[in-house]
Amino acid sequence: MSLFAADQTLPFGVAFALIIGIGLLEGIGMLISLSPSNLLDDLIPEIDGDSGLDRVLGWLHLGKVPALVLLLLFLMGYTLFGYGLQMVARGLFGGYLPAWIAGVLAVPSGLATVRGLGALVAHIIPRDETSSVSEQTLIGRVGVIVGGTARRGFAAQARVRDAHGRSHYLMVEPDLDDDVLDEGAQVLIVSKVGAFHRCIANPHPTLI
Repeated sequence: MSLFAADQTLPFGVAFALIIGIGLLEGIGMLISLSPSNLLDDLIPEIDGDSGLDRVLGWLHLGKVPALVLLLLFLMGYTLFGYGLQMVARGLFGGYLPAWIAGVLAVPSGLATVRGLGALVAHIIPRDETSSVSEQTLIGRVGVIVGGTARRGFAAQARVRDAHGRSHYLMVEPDLDDDVLDEGAQVLIVSKVGAFHRCIANPHPTLI
């Protein structure tokens, strides 16, 4: 039986399907100004590092890297190791391992992928604050559109610095229906609606 069609590799087929599904959802969300990544991050409590759970989550870079990216890294490591494990098992023993055994054995590989590649992603995508409470403090701050063109119903990415000079990357759309804010435009964050922030063109360019 084919590796990908075998019942013993079902957990890894499901994981791969989730990768494709999440990618499609994120792409559709960008078109309708509803980012699953931002929504997921808003549900995660702030990590203060005091408890054992916080230390584990910090070890996995949660709070430094978008949670959806970490989930995709886990699924990728889990899937690749799982299929590879079953290929090795068939070569050595003439058959695949039971699905539940292979599925359990692949979990550490998924976590290792999150730990290893998450550190690299954290340097590429700076995220100093992820909680909805901290994002509220960015209202009234000035930023710059750094990815895409923002118009009502179509969000773009903006870089905003907090009072400590740390960069935050937000999905923003204009507060005014007719505004179009191109990449490089200076904006003022005026409110937060759902997973997105509303902004206007910076009325005081000297504040940037």
